[in-house]
Amino acid sequence: MPDQSSQSQNVVLLVEDNPDDEALTLRAFRKSKVANEVHVVRDGVEALEYLFGSENDDRPGPTRWSRALPRLILLDLKLPRIDGLEVLRRIRSSDRTRMLPVVVLTSSDEDRDLVESYQLGANSYIRKPVAFEQFSRVIEEVGLYWLIINLPPPVGGGEEASG
Repeated sequence: MPDQSSQSQNVVLLVEDNPDDEALTLRAFRKSKVANEVHVVRDGVEALEYLFGSENDDRPGPTRWSRALPRLILLDLKLPRIDGLEVLRRIRSSDRTRMLPVVVLTSSDEDRDLVESYQLGANSYIRKPVAFEQFSRVIEEVGLYWLIINLPPPVGGGEEASG
């Protein structure tokens, strides 16, 4: 059985700066039968601090990485301070977070965002539907697949190796 000691089986990290989309996502999760805790951060800096600790935290080792990793990251692209593509780039560049499932959930209809997301290692790219019923169904299906059906990869192996 894979070692998942540094990965929470319950938390979804929602990286979303739009309060309306945040509310719709949380409502859709409540409406669905998936009952995982959803932790919301509202920009790229907060997302990176959640995953890696504060830039001001220069303590080495486990103290900096004490927070359990989320089971799934739902990542918007158009974020303040640090955009979603840079967040994805940093997630994939770290041994600690490289294999975390990241679903890009965005309103962007730009092909370059789609292509770059996959080039950077996104597991899925979903355009946000406008209508709540469609949006709710998408969130329910994302939750069902990524949190119940899909077996997550082991996480944290690189952390111990690099010490």
